[in-house]
Amino acid sequence: MNKAKLKALLAEYGSVAIYTYLALFAVVLIGFALAIKIGIKLEGTASGVGLLGAAWVATKLTQPLRILATVALTPIVARVWNVRKKELPSTDG
Repeated sequence: MNKAKLKALLAEYGSVAIYTYLALFAVVLIGFALAIKIGIKLEGTASGVGLLGAAWVATKLTQPLRILATVALTPIVARVWNVRKKELPSTDG
């Protein structure tokens, strides 16, 4: 994944791409925090920094995958968002 592709995605979809990335980040962070809380043991640096620190480190390691997922999911999310927006009743007078 190169920067040009990411810039093109942001130019085409704008805030939808950012919200998709942030939603993926939140889901992965919460998932790792819950996994660590229920007993999955981490080895190395992540094991000594506390629950949220360890979850953040694990989430950071998945960043390339989250970027790829953002690129793949953003067009789908934008399509669903636009369909939903059209279905909402207009509040214009």
